[in-house]
Amino acid sequence: MRYYVLDRGDQLSVELSEQFHKLAAGRGFQLDAESPEIVISIGGDGTMLHAFHTFIDRIPNIAFVGVHTGHLGFYADWKADEIPELIELMSGAKSADQLKPRIAKYPLIEIEIYKKSGQTTCIALNELTIKGVDGTIVAQIDINDELFEMFRGDGICISTPSGSTAYNKSIGGALVHPSIEALQLAEIASINNRVFRTLGSSLLLPKHHHCDIYSRKEQRLLLTIDHLNIPVDDLISIQCKVAEQKISFVRYRPYPFWNRVREAFLG
Repeated sequence: MRYYVLDRGDQLSVELSEQFHKLAAGRGFQLDAESPEIVISIGGDGTMLHAFHTFIDRIPNIAFVGVHTGHLGFYADWKADEIPELIELMSGAKSADQLKPRIAKYPLIEIEIYKKSGQTTCIALNELTIKGVDGTIVAQIDINDELFEMFRGDGICISTPSGSTAYNKSIGGALVHPSIEALQLAEIASINNRVFRTLGSSLLLPKHHHCDIYSRKEQRLLLTIDHLNIPVDDLISIQCKVAEQKISFVRYRPYPFWNRVREAFLG
């Protein structure tokens, strides 16, 4: 098995990374930074986002495993003291009657950014957010090439189902099971009065739909794709849709999504 480990860089994560390498060598695993079959993220959800974007060009050929070293992460199945058990399951050595690992595939967002200076294509695991640098943004939102609303407010968030538990939740968006191939559009502090009107609630678009966001004034914007910030002052439009490719996670034991939600938010 070819593998790679990406850790958060704090003392605990580095120690766990070293422990993983030692145990993996004993099982005959091959450390491969160029073309791993499995990437292990040790840290938190932010570490997993970093791992995802590190291997963004090889997503169809890689599966991810998360080990969290702090609070429970939505992308992490394993705790810090469970690495020996994880290694045994990865090697298939734990028992003859163990469950076979399952591959869970989560939808991603494909983002086309059109600027006066050129075009860029990006992929997001969690979300895209659009915010104004100098205050209120003005943007036209089209759904399937038809005008839906003219937005004025602090910003717009487009999230994946797996990302619905992150920033999207904090602005009142719905939690969406990651088996649903959809994207969610949520407004960030929209202006609603007698003159300006928006829907005011988040909405889900299925895989065969797309939304376009057009800049409708000269404005400096900050686009954030997962943990990556992109300042833009010449935006024309952004198109978002469910990507054809998906991210793969290896599940060596059951850990239902709604159990994660309950443990993360309800205790």
